[in-house]
Amino acid sequence: MPTRFAHFVPLALVVFLTGCASTPSQHTEPAAPPLEALSAQIEVFEQQIEARLVELESQQLEQLADSILNRGQQLLGTPYRYGGTSTKTGFDCSGFIGYLFHEEAGIKLPRTTREMVQLNAPRVTRGELQPGDIIFFSTRGRGGRVNHAGIYIGDQQFIHSASRRSGVRIDRLDQGYWSTRYLQAKRVLTTDSVPTLNLAQLAGQGQTTQR
Repeated sequence: MPTRFAHFVPLALVVFLTGCASTPSQHTEPAAPPLEALSAQIEVFEQQIEARLVELESQQLEQLADSILNRGQQLLGTPYRYGGTSTKTGFDCSGFIGYLFHEEAGIKLPRTTREMVQLNAPRVTRGELQPGDIIFFSTRGRGGRVNHAGIYIGDQQFIHSASRRSGVRIDRLDQGYWSTRYLQAKRVLTTDSVPTLNLAQLAGQGQTTQR
């Protein structure tokens, strides 16, 4: 380095460092959102989760009802047998219902129709029936006691183990013999009666449904 420039080097360094120190930073941290805004966001998120869980639970109940009814229709023509509870022996009306709910939904129902109608389950009106609801009849007319039951399919139809003459069959609820003998209905397929899915299962089921 030429000797004449040597005494400028320390001065240049001082000026350079001073300039660096006084230059404001270009990467400032963003201001944190207020606590009220965070609380509102969390509340909205929780509501979205709750709504999604309700939706998935509803889908699960619909799938269980479909499984019960699909299996029941596979058993059309199975012989009627008083006290029967299996495909080997045949079914009476309550044995048929109990078999389907246990095999397809893991729900153990009382053995007889008189016990079933006493279940602590929501009672639904005739106009609110949904597939999977259990419907009760009195073959002695409206003034008689419950002595027969079936499972509502939809479109005013139900499936049941009817009699020794026909076994398991589908009949209409809105006309003929059974229309005048209908008594009431109960909804056994609810979130209280079905084993609850955990969050991981629900999330997986939701992803499957979306495909």
